[in-house]
Amino acid sequence: MRESWPIFGVDLHLEIDPALGRQRGLEQALRAAIRSRRLVSGTRLPATRRLAADLGLSRGTVRGAYDQLVAEGYLTADQGSGTAVAQLPHLSADVPGEPSAPAPEVPWHDLRPGRPDASAFPVTAWLRSARRALTAAPADAYAYGDPRGQFELRTAVAAYLGRTRGVLAHPDRIVITNGYVQALALLTRVLAENGPATVAMEDPGAAFHREVVRRAGATVAPLPVDDRGARTDLLATFPSVDAVEVTPAHQYPTGHTLHPARRRELVAWARSTSGLVIENDYDGEFRYDRHPVGAIQGTAAEHVAYVGTVSKTLGPALRLGWVVCPRRLLTPLVEAKQYDDHHTEVPGQLTLADFIDSHAYDRHIRTSRLRYQRRRDQLLARLRALPGPPARRPAVHGIAAGLHVLLSLPDQGPTEEDVLSAAAARALRLGRLNGRWHASGDHPQGVIIGYGTPSEHAYPAALDALTDALDCVYGAA
Repeated sequence: MRESWPIFGVDLHLEIDPALGRQRGLEQALRAAIRSRRLVSGTRLPATRRLAADLGLSRGTVRGAYDQLVAEGYLTADQGSGTAVAQLPHLSADVPGEPSAPAPEVPWHDLRPGRPDASAFPVTAWLRSARRALTAAPADAYAYGDPRGQFELRTAVAAYLGRTRGVLAHPDRIVITNGYVQALALLTRVLAENGPATVAMEDPGAAFHREVVRRAGATVAPLPVDDRGARTDLLATFPSVDAVEVTPAHQYPTGHTLHPARRRELVAWARSTSGLVIENDYDGEFRYDRHPVGAIQGTAAEHVAYVGTVSKTLGPALRLGWVVCPRRLLTPLVEAKQYDDHHTEVPGQLTLADFIDSHAYDRHIRTSRLRYQRRRDQLLARLRALPGPPARRPAVHGIAAGLHVLLSLPDQGPTEEDVLSAAAARALRLGRLNGRWHASGDHPQGVIIGYGTPSEHAYPAALDALTDALDCVYGAA
């Protein structure tokens, strides 16, 4: 019968087979733990005296097992550093049934949309805010929190949105969420509580968001987009729509800003039908030709659920967002949040509140805006230098704001697949327009370039790869 003992507080057990004898059994148990990577390279093993006491063995038995595994190369023993698992990068090939480690992936240039430059996260300023916020936090900040979110963050967000986005916000009307996806799911669930609900969503748009709405219990209706943004003038022709989800500041993926007349039509529709506008302000802070366009919510607070996050300004890993909610939806939305995950984690909320209140958030956004504008300008210069007559070059949309542009490809080619294949041959990732449409069919061709994604030092090489790919397909066209 095999016996099992825990080792020095980690979740690891050694199974020593008595039939092998004590030392050989210990050797085999350690060897198996190393081969299966339960003991990874660099892990320090306990001293022989301690392990012997833990396992009920003699110290000489443990020392003998260690010496044998050192001789075999499984362990290293250095004076003053103790005994540790050796660096064995190719060990997995010796384990029966375990797949070999994949070959190292060739580095890719990443110009996919929907991502900020994660390397620009303001670590030092964030740590200062965390230190201040958590030092001052009361003990109950580490207990279960308010499903609406921490009052400190709701207050900070209300003030920030009022002065920067023209949002009519009060802390009591704000619900903190784990980003936009949760906000969209909760709002949809609230709409669908009293029966079938339909949400009109931009076409083209984010396919993932459409699936979020469907899984939350609603039907999705396509709302076409043209060069003036969402076709809000068509809403009156829809048989039944309970809500409209729009990206008015910078439509995704076309990059168009919703025309003022369309904004007025949208608000008029909401007021006349008691419908809900879900305003996705995913990158509204990044406007380059003028001050950012104010939010629609500021003109119809009781008909618009304004949703924002820090995913594009700071980073999606923080999972922090907010809904400025119409009064009629506040109670059911808070209840939906409570039964979904109870509340968003508190330390990050307190840190973000201090980050906003100290104006570190404003400084970071201004710095980021200048950096992304510079990148956009570099991208546009490369695109203008493409070979061939202007009529054959791709049209560029969405340059006034955001972190991406759309390249519309001419009808005579090259095709979307031509560009993506040339990019892949150069280890370059781009976004495809195909797949953003609600239904398959004969749609305009295009690729989406996310110039916010790479780190600062990686961006020039990504532009070189993009230029080379476009030169290739346009030179051959």
